[in-house]
Amino acid sequence: MEAYVFLSCEPLLVWEIAEAAIKIEGVKMAHAVTGQFDVVAYVEFPNMGKLREMLGQFQSMKGVQRTQTAVTIPPRLK
Repeated sequence: MEAYVFLSCEPLLVWEIAEAAIKIEGVKMAHAVTGQFDVVAYVEFPNMGKLREMLGQFQSMKGVQRTQTAVTIPPRLK
C-alpha cells in the first residue's frame, strides 16, 4: 500500500523534519515543499496498522504541528 503524508511544521524546522522523515522505515521520499504544507513524504506500508505506526512517528517529531494523509487508490481493474 502507498500514501502521501503532508506535514505542517514550525518555521525554521522544515529541513530538519524532511531529513528526519526519510529515516522512518517505509518512507521512500520526503521533500520540503511550497504551498499549504511544508513537507510531503511518500510512504509504502504493508497494512493500515503499519501506517498508523508511521503516522505516530511523524506526529511525535519536534516541530510537526499536524499531518494529513492521502492513501492511494489501487488502479481500476478492467
